[in-house]
Amino acid sequence: MDFAQAGKILKENGQEHVLRFWKQLGKASREALIAQIASIDFRALARMADLLSKRGEPPAKKRAPVAPKVHELAGKARARAVAAGEKEIAAGRTGVLLVAGGQGSRLGFDGPKGAYEIGPITNASLFHYHARKVLALSLRYGADIPLYIMTSEANDAATRAFFKQNGFFGLDPENVVFFTQGMWPGLDDGGKIIMAAKDRIFMSPDGHGGMVDALEKRGCFADMRKRGVRTLFYFQVDNPAVEICDPAFIGLHVLEKSQYSLKLCAKRDPGEGLGMVVKRGDSFDMIEYTEMTDEMNNRRTKDGELYFKYGSPAIHVFDRAFLEKEAAKDMPLHLAHKKIPCVDAKGRAVKPSAPNGWKFEKFIFDCLADAKRVTNLAFDRADEFFPVKNAEGNDSPATCRAGLQAKWRRQLAEAGIKVDESVPVEIDPVYALDAQEIASVGLFL
Repeated sequence: MDFAQAGKILKENGQEHVLRFWKQLGKASREALIAQIASIDFRALARMADLLSKRGEPPAKKRAPVAPKVHELAGKARARAVAAGEKEIAAGRTGVLLVAGGQGSRLGFDGPKGAYEIGPITNASLFHYHARKVLALSLRYGADIPLYIMTSEANDAATRAFFKQNGFFGLDPENVVFFTQGMWPGLDDGGKIIMAAKDRIFMSPDGHGGMVDALEKRGCFADMRKRGVRTLFYFQVDNPAVEICDPAFIGLHVLEKSQYSLKLCAKRDPGEGLGMVVKRGDSFDMIEYTEMTDEMNNRRTKDGELYFKYGSPAIHVFDRAFLEKEAAKDMPLHLAHKKIPCVDAKGRAVKPSAPNGWKFEKFIFDCLADAKRVTNLAFDRADEFFPVKNAEGNDSPATCRAGLQAKWRRQLAEAGIKVDESVPVEIDPVYALDAQEIASVGLFL
């Protein structure tokens, strides 16, 4: 794209102001700005502007949400699911999707969030635990398990460098595929692109739902087809306790012929910030915790339990073919009013004290509405949900480390190994993924 082409497409979309400072820019700045313009999906931009123009309208009426069926595997049903899952993994039909586009700024950490050190003894990173679990599974089942890592423009180079510096944590680099999520411009109230500087459009990541489009555009779906991958385990980088490719979860997904499966856990309190999977007629939906009313949060069953009991910690399994079909569709857009640093019409820097613009995102769970078969599996959060989201309090490094050690202590106890409470505990996933493996290999101190 050259200046004339950029000017033409901007004029066609009412965004001519993007080039207003052109004559003041040097060669490098001009090239960078043209590259940004070329990267914009103007059809999506039109959808954003349309959404903005309708933001004051009342939302479309939806059917009342009801709590969905949630499986609780035990006994023979669990054994059957585990067998089916192990077969799927051993056959090389399972891949792993890790969403890792965020930075560790909320934790006071300068770098990709996945590089944050969380190991109680070794200070191992979040990436360490995820990669080592994939390696352990590959060794256990004698199959290559590809790890697809979605990064962002802000942390892609640093993430790749971190994996290289750490020898890919033992994984074959050929089985680790990095891909960047898309970026979208921010818009002002009138639907105009916000300029972060004279030579730069303000851009922000397009949300975890942007993963679907990115998998297609970056060639990941083609790579999966080549490898024979048909089942995809999805999770987010901030939870080092997640049981990656849990055979019972994979197996239930396969046995149910599900297109989209979700692990759900009981909320620790009625207002916990977890999305809620619900049914509306014959379709599934996810209600964001910010959209839950007090009545919905506190509604009880006849037995006194929360009616909307189970929340989603973003642990999913997808049918690859289903996601490929989703990539060909326009996912719903979500907007957020934010304070966006920018330049005014005269090129002067502006640091707003109140929200002045809109960011747009896609959410992966919007795919639920298109799934013909959805499966929900309950799990105990004490086993695999200790996210690192906040610097202090709930879901902090401190609670995560405590949760990890409690889990490892339970595994050691189940293997017949007693460890004094005063002794810190940490288990490398490649040494053992569970109590059975600990019992089989023993403990070396």
